Amino acid sequence: MAKRSQEPHKREKWATRIGVVLAMAANAIGIGNFLRFPVQCAQNGGGAFMIPYFVAFLVIGIPLMWIEWGVGRFGGKYGHGTTPGMFHYLWNHPVAKYIGAIGIFLPFGILIYYNYIVSWTLAYSAFSFTGKYFAVPDHGQMVEFLAAFQGKVVNSHFNGSGTAILFLFITIALLTWILSRGVVKGIETVAIWGVPITFLIGGILVWKVLFLGAPDPVHYPERSIINGLGFMWNPNFAALKDSKVWLAATGQIFFTLSLGFGSIQTYASYLSEKDDVVLSGLATVTTNEFSEVLLGGFIAIPVTVAFFGIAETAVLAHSGAFDIGFCALPLIFQKLAGGQIFGTLWFFLLFIAGLLSSVSLAQPMMAFLQDEFKLERGKAALVIGGLSLFLVIPVVLFLKHGFLDEMDFWLGTFGVVIFAIVEIIIFIWIFKPKNAWKEIMIGADIKVPHFFLFIMQYVTPVYLGTLLVFWFLQDGPRVIFMKGIEPQHFPYIWFARFLLAALLFVTLVLVYLAWQRKHRIQRRIPS
Repeated sequence: MAKRSQEPHKREKWATRIGVVLAMAANAIGIGNFLRFPVQCAQNGGGAFMIPYFVAFLVIGIPLMWIEWGVGRFGGKYGHGTTPGMFHYLWNHPVAKYIGAIGIFLPFGILIYYNYIVSWTLAYSAFSFTGKYFAVPDHGQMVEFLAAFQGKVVNSHFNGSGTAILFLFITIALLTWILSRGVVKGIETVAIWGVPITFLIGGILVWKVLFLGAPDPVHYPERSIINGLGFMWNPNFAALKDSKVWLAATGQIFFTLSLGFGSIQTYASYLSEKDDVVLSGLATVTTNEFSEVLLGGFIAIPVTVAFFGIAETAVLAHSGAFDIGFCALPLIFQKLAGGQIFGTLWFFLLFIAGLLSSVSLAQPMMAFLQDEFKLERGKAALVIGGLSLFLVIPVVLFLKHGFLDEMDFWLGTFGVVIFAIVEIIIFIWIFKPKNAWKEIMIGADIKVPHFFLFIMQYVTPVYLGTLLVFWFLQDGPRVIFMKGIEPQHFPYIWFARFLLAALLFVTLVLVYLAWQRKHRIQRRIPS
């Protein structure tokens, strides 16, 4: 027994370098690349939006990406695939591991509701293939179609949320199967196939859009792809004076690269001790940016302008990404030659991108159960799948009461920025800048200018802190005090907050139990 306790826990490693890059890219490429980015761009100055977007990419995206890769690889050599163990070794303080618990709590909490959104895309891919929504005549009724599918209302198309639950079950079952296959046979293999498929489908859709021209040149000659691209990309430089545009661009970079979620660190923990993180990290973010800017930026908004015109597209864009993706585009597919095929491809593209992101959100909890509790891979996958299915129930039942939106604010907006700032403080300041830089540069295939360390030390945390303050000033009081929300929704909002608090508490308890288990094992090992 003692002898077995002394044997190191065998952790998986990535099999190929291309597998690492594509798995990390799959982590970042999600539904937001194809829906959130074009809407943000259209809302915030068009082409001018790209100026603060690329500034944020340089001072937040790249530095924080290197930090998270470095933290992950550092933890992996000590047998830890999650931030509790990583922070424990970076900062020898009793509280470090509990701060690191946030890196498990955030991705798993986001996974709960993100699975549900991903399942919508699978459902709509099936609806496109069968033509289920092709008899819905206008935008108002398409909004009702979506609401009925989600179980918010009942109409002739759906009598409750049974269909949505079916596709949710399929999505979680696929996620569980991928997790059960492990890092190489599961995550890496799916990424090697999935990412190229998203690019292939995206390329087909961009080709279709760019050659669409003006769908009705006689009655609406101004409704064309050229004008759609102009609406999307022509810069309104006056928008750069608005701080909200800079905040929106910074937020988009932050979320599109999956920074602050805890999943990059877990994926990086499966690197070998001297594997490169600098060039591989750059390859990952470049792949993601190609997907977002060159694919996501040329599909949804331009084609919507071609069919609805600039004025109505502007209204739809301000209604949010879901309105464009699930209400406007299905109407467009009805009018396209081969619309059922292109609709199926569009939503299947979103599904693959979303499923790959779901895998990355689930992997931190998966790694924690395997590394710290030595749970077998199959059992750990079943635990995560079962918990995901159970905890999503209130999200499904209380969607119309703002349950999902409340979770998304605290986890996907506020929480990830807080965690990123904490991570910088621990890795750069407590672990010391010299040590952090040395750790990142181990095995580096390219030489990075030393001024990036200055950016990591000062510019990135200040930029993030400013972002957090402005976000909180803009949305904090409204969300905390539930301003603009009807009183009948208050109990559901409080329930969402209670669920998050309970999930965080359970995560902290699991970290405590993991370290107690570790100490018991160490005491049994003879000196």
